[in-house]
Amino acid sequence: MKNKKVSDTVSATLRDVMRLMLVALGALLMGFNIKSFVNAGDLFPGGFTGLSLLIQEIFHRYAGISVPFSIINLLLNAFPVIISFKFIGHRFTIFSCVMIVLASFFTDMLPSINISNDVLLDAVFGGFINACAISICLFAGATSGGTDFIAIYFSERHGKDAWNYVLIGNAVVLLIAGYLFGWDRALYSIFFQFTSTQALKLLYRKYQRLTMLIITAEPQEVYTIIKNTTHHDATLFTGIGCYKNTERHMLYSVVSADEVHTLVPLVKKADPGAFVNVLKTDHVTGRFYQRPND
Repeated sequence: MKNKKVSDTVSATLRDVMRLMLVALGALLMGFNIKSFVNAGDLFPGGFTGLSLLIQEIFHRYAGISVPFSIINLLLNAFPVIISFKFIGHRFTIFSCVMIVLASFFTDMLPSINISNDVLLDAVFGGFINACAISICLFAGATSGGTDFIAIYFSERHGKDAWNYVLIGNAVVLLIAGYLFGWDRALYSIFFQFTSTQALKLLYRKYQRLTMLIITAEPQEVYTIIKNTTHHDATLFTGIGCYKNTERHMLYSVVSADEVHTLVPLVKKADPGAFVNVLKTDHVTGRFYQRPND
């Protein structure tokens, strides 16, 4: 028993170290992106990062005050951090705070690098790198803060992917930026935010739902696979296969999008003749198992 406790402690420590390394990598990538593609294209990225840059430029242009990015970003994230700590998870929030602090530090300390002189290229590739940085943090059980906290909270409370709503919220920041500093910058920033949002939806799919309809001759074995692999339940329907006029069984289950790629090979291994239909699910109400963030 003592050896098992020691082993569990070591495993937990290693997981935390790995999470910390991924968070640091995501923060470094985000800081590099801001000091290269974002600054080079004179863009306003999404979320509180873009809002921090907007406030920073307002102070600089209209008050002649150079306020560090880190101060503004940390202040803006104070309230979302409280929401996350209360409703999403304590350890998740702590690692997210590490991400926010490191990203703010890297943004202030890294030198500016002009990789491209094409604003459109800066917007598209900057948006993609931004999505990669956020995805790394999400895979590590953390987030880049700000609107990510809000999107995750909304997704877990309402069972619906909220990234497109974040895109709409970012449009408000762009309207303000366009009015104050010129519409060209705001319009190019839309490319940045759209690329980032769509890439993030492809890279990180935990909060997307898919419906699986599985017609199988081994319903109990397939159900066991679904339950043990995802902790989701399933409903069994019995009917008649019209082609051979034989009794068939269909399992109905709603799972997270990132779980489908794991489930399908296991189902086909248990029943090579299984017919699997995967449908996009826009909204789920009722009891749905959500993997804990901590």
